[in-house]
Amino acid sequence: MVDKLTGAARTEALKSLPGWTEVAGRDAIKKSFQFRTFADAWGFMSKVALAAEKMDHHPEWFNVYNKVDITLSTHDAGGLSKRDIDLAKTIDKLAV
Repeated sequence: MVDKLTGAARTEALKSLPGWTEVAGRDAIKKSFQFRTFADAWGFMSKVALAAEKMDHHPEWFNVYNKVDITLSTHDAGGLSKRDIDLAKTIDKLAV
Protein backbone atom coordinates (compact mmCIF):
# COMPACT_ATOMS: atom_id res chain seq x y z
CA MET A 1 0.00 0.00 0.00
CA VAL A 2 1.19 3.48 -0.86
CA ASP A 3 0.84 6.24 1.73
CA LYS A 4 -0.83 9.56 1.01
CA LEU A 5 1.44 12.60 1.34
CA THR A 6 0.46 14.95 4.16
CA GLY A 7 1.85 17.82 6.21
CA ALA A 8 5.38 19.07 5.68
CA ALA A 9 6.31 16.19 3.37
CA ARG A 10 3.47 17.17 1.03
CA THR A 11 4.35 20.88 1.16
CA GLU A 12 8.01 20.20 0.36
CA ALA A 13 7.17 17.77 -2.42
CA LEU A 14 4.85 20.27 -4.13
CA LYS A 15 7.54 22.98 -3.93
CA SER A 16 9.78 20.75 -6.04
CA LEU A 17 7.28 20.72 -8.95
CA PRO A 18 7.20 24.05 -10.80
CA GLY A 19 4.08 24.49 -12.91
CA TRP A 20 2.12 21.71 -11.22
CA THR A 21 -0.99 22.88 -9.38
CA GLU A 22 -3.40 21.24 -7.00
CA VAL A 23 -6.76 20.20 -8.45
CA ALA A 24 -9.74 21.90 -6.81
CA GLY A 25 -12.03 19.48 -5.01
CA ARG A 26 -9.67 16.57 -5.41
CA ASP A 27 -6.39 15.34 -3.88
CA ALA A 28 -4.43 15.50 -7.14
CA ILE A 29 -2.03 17.68 -9.10
CA LYS A 30 -2.18 18.77 -12.73
CA LYS A 31 -0.11 20.44 -15.41
CA SER A 32 -0.67 21.41 -19.03
CA PHE A 33 1.98 20.98 -21.70
CA GLN A 34 1.90 22.60 -25.11
CA PHE A 35 3.96 21.48 -28.09
CA ARG A 36 4.59 22.75 -31.60
CA THR A 37 2.58 20.04 -33.34
CA PHE A 38 0.28 17.10 -32.72
CA ALA A 39 3.14 14.75 -33.54
CA ASP A 40 5.33 16.41 -30.88
CA ALA A 41 2.54 16.07 -28.31
CA TRP A 42 1.98 12.42 -29.26
CA GLY A 43 5.71 11.70 -29.07
CA PHE A 44 5.79 13.19 -25.57
CA MET A 45 2.81 11.06 -24.54
CA SER A 46 4.54 7.96 -25.88
CA LYS A 47 7.64 8.69 -23.80
CA VAL A 48 5.52 9.31 -20.71
CA ALA A 49 3.57 6.10 -21.32
CA LEU A 50 6.77 4.04 -21.40
CA ALA A 51 8.14 5.70 -18.26
CA ALA A 52 4.82 5.34 -16.44
CA GLU A 53 4.63 1.65 -17.34
CA LYS A 54 8.12 1.08 -15.89
CA MET A 55 7.06 2.91 -12.72
CA ASP A 56 3.74 1.00 -12.63
CA HIS A 57 1.98 4.32 -12.07
CA HIS A 58 -0.24 5.72 -14.79
CA PRO A 59 -1.43 9.28 -15.39
CA GLU A 60 -4.83 10.58 -16.27
CA TRP A 61 -4.46 12.67 -19.39
CA PHE A 62 -6.28 14.52 -22.10
CA ASN A 63 -4.87 15.45 -25.51
CA VAL A 64 -6.17 17.83 -28.16
CA TYR A 65 -3.86 18.63 -31.05
CA ASN A 66 -0.67 20.05 -29.50
CA LYS A 67 -1.84 20.26 -25.88
CA VAL A 68 -1.55 17.53 -23.22
CA ASP A 69 -3.19 17.94 -19.81
CA ILE A 70 -1.95 15.54 -17.13
CA THR A 71 -3.48 14.82 -13.72
CA LEU A 72 -1.76 12.69 -11.11
CA SER A 73 -3.24 11.04 -8.03
CA THR A 74 -2.68 7.65 -6.43
CA HIS A 75 -6.00 5.85 -6.23
CA ASP A 76 -4.64 3.21 -3.83
CA ALA A 77 -3.59 5.98 -1.41
CA GLY A 78 -6.75 8.01 -1.82
CA GLY A 79 -4.81 11.04 -3.02
CA LEU A 80 -1.37 12.45 -3.71
CA SER A 81 1.60 10.18 -2.95
CA LYS A 82 5.34 10.05 -3.52
CA ARG A 83 4.61 8.02 -6.66
CA ASP A 84 2.84 11.06 -8.14
CA ILE A 85 5.74 13.33 -7.25
CA ASP A 86 8.25 10.94 -8.83
CA LEU A 87 6.16 10.60 -11.99
CA ALA A 88 5.66 14.38 -12.23
CA LYS A 89 9.45 14.91 -12.07
CA THR A 90 9.94 12.29 -14.79
CA ILE A 91 7.26 13.90 -16.95
CA ASP A 92 8.92 17.32 -16.59
CA LYS A 93 12.24 15.85 -17.76
CA LEU A 94 10.57 14.24 -20.78
CA ALA A 95 8.86 17.51 -21.77
CA VAL A 96 12.15 19.27 -22.48
